[in-house]
Amino acid sequence: MSIAENLAHLHEQIAAACHRAGRAESEVELMAVSKVHPVEVILEAYAAGQRLFGENRVQEFQEKSQHLAALTDARFHLIGPLQSNKTAKAAELFHAIDAVDSLKIAQRLNTAAAALNKKLPLLVEVKLSHEESKHGLAPEELSALLTALEPLESVEAVGLMTVPPWSEDAETARPYFRELRRLRDESVIRFPKLTQLSMGMSNDFTVAIEEGSTCVRVGTALFGKRVPARTV
Repeated sequence: MSIAENLAHLHEQIAAACHRAGRAESEVELMAVSKVHPVEVILEAYAAGQRLFGENRVQEFQEKSQHLAALTDARFHLIGPLQSNKTAKAAELFHAIDAVDSLKIAQRLNTAAAALNKKLPLLVEVKLSHEESKHGLAPEELSALLTALEPLESVEAVGLMTVPPWSEDAETARPYFRELRRLRDESVIRFPKLTQLSMGMSNDFTVAIEEGSTCVRVGTALFGKRVPARTV
């Protein structure tokens, strides 16, 4: 199947999951995870109507971005962990940073965004599993970080994200999605702009939608198995 056909099928699945959950399809955005894929798949997805993309490496996207200048209405989010020495370039390249888990990174992004005269939306990544390979803030540290972010004028926490342990059985992810929604619902009372929930990937996004996701991050189901990006 082509990327356009895959995209249409994904939107059908999203619509069905929204219907089951009693939600409007407009409440859920599809992010095309184009990391480690070549520029050509981004262009093909864009031609098919896709506008939101996720990348996880600053340097990789810096190379790709040279070939994407014409996509003026496309949005690119950084969805992977961010090193301190890459914050300035990340603030320059991306429309939002979706995986912030420390005040230090947020402060550096704030400084970089201020220099660029832009307001940078952030998602706080919360670690809900015990896997060492997973990144994110401990749930009990969330309130303190959100409080510390409030005075920063050039970044703004707009939601939460998490990555549950991978499983072929999508239902195993449901408790993690449910817990992130609980944390969001609890936090949004004090931090009213914290409305977004980025959760759900190719293998479990329909369950994530049922549990309140506002953005699902899909790579494999759209682009196929990941291959190393060619040098561009």
